[in-house]
Amino acid sequence: MTFSLTEINNIIGFENYKSQSEEDLIFKKISIDSRSILPQDLFIAIEGNNFDGHDFISDVIKKGVKAAILNKEKEKIAPENFTYWVVADTREAFQKLALYWRKKLNIPVVAITGSVGKTTTKEITGEIMKNMGKIKISSKNNNNEIGVAKTILDSTYEDKLLILEMGMRGIGQIENLSKFSEPDIAVITNIGTSHIGLLGSKINIARAKCEIVKYLNPKGVVIIPSDDFLLEKTLNNLWKGRILKINIFKNKENEGNDCDKKNLLLGIYDELRDLIIIDNKVFQISYKGIHNVFNFLFAYAISQEFGIKFNSYNSFNIKNLEGRNRIIKKDKAIILDETYNASPESVKACIAFLLKFPGNHFLVLGSMKELGKMSTQYHLEILNLINEVDIECCVFICDLNEEESIKEKFSSQKVIFKNDKSDIAKIINSRINKNDYLLIKGSRHWKLEEIIPYII
Repeated sequence: MTFSLTEINNIIGFENYKSQSEEDLIFKKISIDSRSILPQDLFIAIEGNNFDGHDFISDVIKKGVKAAILNKEKEKIAPENFTYWVVADTREAFQKLALYWRKKLNIPVVAITGSVGKTTTKEITGEIMKNMGKIKISSKNNNNEIGVAKTILDSTYEDKLLILEMGMRGIGQIENLSKFSEPDIAVITNIGTSHIGLLGSKINIARAKCEIVKYLNPKGVVIIPSDDFLLEKTLNNLWKGRILKINIFKNKENEGNDCDKKNLLLGIYDELRDLIIIDNKVFQISYKGIHNVFNFLFAYAISQEFGIKFNSYNSFNIKNLEGRNRIIKKDKAIILDETYNASPESVKACIAFLLKFPGNHFLVLGSMKELGKMSTQYHLEILNLINEVDIECCVFICDLNEEESIKEKFSSQKVIFKNDKSDIAKIINSRINKNDYLLIKGSRHWKLEEIIPYII
């Protein structure tokens, strides 16, 4: 990556350029991190929730940095004989540079969003597409306006494909991400109830997710599940291009019920042998559960857009994601680590996966945040399910007001309510025996991974 002074002026605006130097600068990288910045980088001072890049301008200058982009109201911090640009919003400037670089790279861009499954789908896609050559993938959860822009700007001419995860917390955010990434392929994994407290309804969630098509290549494709009718209806109002639908059957008898074979990709899940069959080819993946089979089929659909060929039998060992799809063997319990986050849909999927294992089943469940006025209803739905299935004990951690609201309508000896994590491990340890299975899942708020070291 290199940006000339002229290029920066053309992108940011020459009228915003402030310099007394006549040096024709060349920037090797665009950086927002004062800790890792190098002398030939261009620094963009971003105001975040927990930090303000403008506070570190003296630090980057000491490191030899010769230029920066600043918010207009912070212009006074720029020293004499320093090259800088002033803009109304440095975040927007960062995104403009990302869009410029995305166009300059001229490589295919895959954008993945959805209520659940987007991170796993991204990782699986990266694994099965690696034969294309070097691929740039959103790291960790860099799925917001900063993270997506950073991923684009970290890409190089060596990269053959760019895979972006897109998250959102409100209307307009996915549209903005699509605007400066201009995807060629869009995946919407599903429409669930994550963020329903913020957006008010699944209809609004569907609208927010479908914003991904606003700047999608008109010759591109949107890949969606075939049975999400709300998603399909919403998408049809916004996108007139090609739509590819995917679906999984658990046996061959159900195959072929959909007449639109041209725009439908079908997979067969052999639960007994834990195999996925697509186009008469067999696949085995390290991620378990029917929900991950769907994630794999999304990834496979992407691969077919690029003409990737597979053998008759294919095995993919995908790296474990922190707090997702992780199985940890302790002296007694076998832990299913799903601590990263939770929604009603993902909790149900993980419970179904837990119940497939032999022996006794235990659950530590953290309350699900961002459900708004629907919180009690969705938690009651999950707790009633737990009460009906083969789970020995569930420790449910929630706020006191959540507990009081739920207890008005629910009572079960299976469920132990707690308002903090202090003695959860002790409760579980007193009940589990050798080779029992323990699922731990909850919203990021609870940081339930912290109890794992204390489970025996």
